Amino acid sequence: MQADETEMRLRGLMLGALDGDAAAYRRLLADLTRYLRPYFARRLSPAHAAHAEDLVQETLLAIHTRRMTYDPTRPFTAWLHAVAHHKFVDHVRRHAIRPTVPLDDDSPIFASDDSANAANRLDVEAVLGEVSPRTSDLIRQTRLEGASVTEAAARHGMTETAAKVSIHRGLKSLMARFAGGEK
Repeated sequence: MQADETEMRLRGLMLGALDGDAAAYRRLLADLTRYLRPYFARRLSPAHAAHAEDLVQETLLAIHTRRMTYDPTRPFTAWLHAVAHHKFVDHVRRHAIRPTVPLDDDSPIFASDDSANAANRLDVEAVLGEVSPRTSDLIRQTRLEGASVTEAAARHGMTETAAKVSIHRGLKSLMARFAGGEK
């Protein structure tokens, strides 16, 4: 099912639920459960995989208690993603665990693969232009092209540790810059 079709169907169910349609609300919660389980399972390490169901239930409860905050003029899936993301962050903080999802894999619940889009490639190049050329190349090789840190380090004649530090600092700098804080 296309993301647009999913959005329309879930949005329709949510609007029905907000209008008091109990059947639409039950269907919405059942459908959301089907999407949320893999969303959380992808983000948890195998050691914490048992928490996925708890996160699903916490998210459904948050959707129930905050359903009146949903703005019907906005996409439902964006609102859902925000609620689910916040529940995941709360869980990580509460359990003092580190998420196992790479920083570049914070895909939304209803992600579609549009990596072939030329505009996206230009955006990535513009973002990577904010760090040094060597760091940019290391990030590109390891995060976009699938090279290992060892391979990327060897191509640049540096140690694996130095490459890891450079990648980490580059990603941290980009996150700070595009989250509103300049570094």
